[in-house]
Amino acid sequence: MERVRSRVIVHGGVQGVFFRDTCRRTALEYGVAGWVRNLPDGTVEAAFEGPAEAVAHLITWTHQGPPTATVTRVEVHEEPPEALATFEIID
Repeated sequence: MERVRSRVIVHGGVQGVFFRDTCRRTALEYGVAGWVRNLPDGTVEAAFEGPAEAVAHLITWTHQGPPTATVTRVEVHEEPPEALATFEIID
């Protein structure tokens, strides 16, 4: 099974709306490793690593996020996998 990695930057009203926790729970549900964190400019950055179909699902999820989020734009950057094994919230 092909393992891929994507890093995303999510813009909009995405901090203070449980975006990171919901992202972590969704990633675990789909067997995706990586991390998510808030950036000082008000965006959320995440790295997703795992089976291509599961990573694609997480990227699609970021375009909406949790119900309280307002996503205006998502940047996606493909990267080489780093063999991550867990998903964590970075403070």
